[in-house]
Amino acid sequence: MAEFIWPVRVYYEDTDSGGVVYYANYLKFMERARTEWLRTRGYEQDVLVERENLIFVVRSVQLDFLQPARFNEQLAVSVVVSACRGASIEFQQEVRRESTVLCSASVKIACLNSDSLKPQRLPSAMIEELVE
Repeated sequence: MAEFIWPVRVYYEDTDSGGVVYYANYLKFMERARTEWLRTRGYEQDVLVERENLIFVVRSVQLDFLQPARFNEQLAVSVVVSACRGASIEFQQEVRRESTVLCSASVKIACLNSDSLKPQRLPSAMIEELVE
C-alpha cells in the first residue's frame, strides 16, 4: 500500500527543557499525519460524523523511540495502511529526519458509531479506497 508523507517542523512547544521532542508529541505528529492522509483521500472526520455517524479512536499503539528529534528540525511522518478490516484500520508509521527513522509505530484504530460508541463497519466503498 502506498506511503503517505506529511512534513512537520519541530516547534519550541514540542520540546522538553533539553530541546528534545517530548515523547508524547510523536503521537501528536502521527495523529496529524493520519488526519491529513484521510483528508487526501477525500474524507473529513467531521463530515464522517455528520453523514455516517462514524468516528475513529485509537485502540492500541506500539512505539519504538530510536533517536531524538530536536527543536527546529524538519521531519517527515509516514502513514501506511497495513490492514483494513470491517471496523478497524491498522497503520505503520514512522517519524524520520531525512532517511533516519527516529520513531516507529504500529497503530490500531477502531471505527465506532458516534452515538453508541460501539464498533461500526466502514462503508465498503471507503474500505476499497483506503487500501489503494
